[in-house]
Amino acid sequence: MKQGMIHIYCGDGKGKTSAAVGLAVRAAGTGMKVLFARFLKNENSGELKVLDAVPEIEVIHLERSYGFFSTLSEKEKAEVRGMYLGLWDKIRDKVSSGGYDMLVIDEFMAAYNYGLIPHEGAVRFLEEKPEEMEIVLTGRDPGEELVRLADYVSEIRKVKHPFDRGITARRGIEY
Repeated sequence: MKQGMIHIYCGDGKGKTSAAVGLAVRAAGTGMKVLFARFLKNENSGELKVLDAVPEIEVIHLERSYGFFSTLSEKEKAEVRGMYLGLWDKIRDKVSSGGYDMLVIDEFMAAYNYGLIPHEGAVRFLEEKPEEMEIVLTGRDPGEELVRLADYVSEIRKVKHPFDRGITARRGIEY
């Protein structure tokens, strides 16, 4: 019997999303059906075009992209909360309907840490996940309760980054 596991890619270094995308592509390449969702990311990111082209990967696209949560106005934060609660419900509905072998939630930790998804509900979702489903979560600062539930925790640590020198994100490299 196949046992699905929970993966966390965390830390302050570059490459968490890239690792998750790579695992999704690997899974799809072996015939696994992947559901890919993202919180707090721009819909203009380069990997989405490739993921959309892979028949075994279903990407849930966001209606709107926002900037960094901490820089948003209170009105925008309220809009974001509503949109992400809807996304969370959509993820849960799709998972409960079956048919997926892997779920990737990019920037799960940010959504969790900012309270954009319900903590208790998120933990329960992970505890009660379909037995054979592989779940991949990315983001900074996973709480101990999430680390405890995970089977894999890989920390990507920043040693040096161009942003520290004032170089902004570059298309095709950071997004």
